Amino acid sequence: MRAIRFASGMSLRELARRLKVSPATVTALEKGYTTMTVDRLHEIATAIGVSPSELFAAGPPSLVPTDVPNVDAMNWKQFTDPGMDVILRAALTCIFRKGYQGCSIRDIAEEAQSSVSAMYRYYPSKQAILVALIDLTMTDLLRRAKAARDDGAPGNPVQRFSQLVESLALYHSCRKELGFVGNSEMRSLETAHLPALVSKQVSLQRMVDTEVREGVDLGLFTTNRPREASRAVVNMCVAIAQWYDLTSGEPPEQIAADYVRFALDLVGYRP
Repeated sequence: MRAIRFASGMSLRELARRLKVSPATVTALEKGYTTMTVDRLHEIATAIGVSPSELFAAGPPSLVPTDVPNVDAMNWKQFTDPGMDVILRAALTCIFRKGYQGCSIRDIAEEAQSSVSAMYRYYPSKQAILVALIDLTMTDLLRRAKAARDDGAPGNPVQRFSQLVESLALYHSCRKELGFVGNSEMRSLETAHLPALVSKQVSLQRMVDTEVREGVDLGLFTTNRPREASRAVVNMCVAIAQWYDLTSGEPPEQIAADYVRFALDLVGYRP
């Protein structure tokens, strides 16, 4: 909180004025002498003019730089903190451990060290939390897949397909929990939320379909069932989140390299 206030150029007295508290109270909050509730964090973020997620984020806080690179130029092989707020982090932990139906809104609140009433200021229901989690997952996954595909040479479906597979495999290894919940809990979404999220799922599949079809048309892939092979490849990569263990010592990069070879065999690639 203090680092973000400094970075924004706001004085302690100005923040106290905006929060309608004494400067001593702000000092106590910054030094951890008094309890920092979710409601108070939201008020502070609003007063300073930053996203609440900046104050929720683990690790040293910092302001979002104004020169964030375009997503097309992102390094799709690097996985930094996904920027979830404390409630989404808690929900991810609970849902991954117990399943959506197995955890309650109170479980999530306890994991977030918050009250249920405070959580409702951010998310009106447990369903809203799930929607936010899956949307975050699918958006991130889709952006990375596009960046990986476009990193390949136009007209080279082998390279573009291989990098798509590498991206999917890396994601479901490095972001195992998000990948697992994003895939397994689609069934828990209410009807109203399905179309938008399913469309992202379909867009991802279409990207892989396109490269496989082009590879077949150019005689580079020999499968006589490109549609089924493409779906098998995506399902194979998504399933990594079900079994991969980050503590196993096997690096995600090795998993991804192996899965690229598996995928090329599935589509019948013959160098």
